[in-house]
Amino acid sequence: MKDKRIAVLLPCYNEVVVIAKVIQDFRGVLPEAAIYVYDNGSTDDTANIAQEAGAIVCFVQKRGKGRVVQRMFADIEADVYVLVDGDATYDAFSCKRMISALIDEKQDMVVAKRVHSDRAAY
Repeated sequence: MKDKRIAVLLPCYNEVVVIAKVIQDFRGVLPEAAIYVYDNGSTDDTANIAQEAGAIVCFVQKRGKGRVVQRMFADIEADVYVLVDGDATYDAFSCKRMISALIDEKQDMVVAKRVHSDRAAY
């Protein structure tokens, strides 16, 4: 994994309550990764909190998650992309195992499922 460029991609809309923890969790598991928050017109302080937490913050003004994801993949070059929502519904601590499976088993993609809402980290 050390020779791979890893990008954690976080599309966000009004995630001020949890975005710092999400960034902190992924930074703790993948310290070598670049963490990107793409804000899709939040009306709260999501972008500022994300930047303070150490993420690279970008903006997509046209609404819609599809537009955000398309912009992310157009903008960011990496060997491994970890695409998760910024709402703490994905377990950051599972991603190392998933990335290892992706690389070691020569997979094209590994897909996770969301954490059940009553187990989410917010």
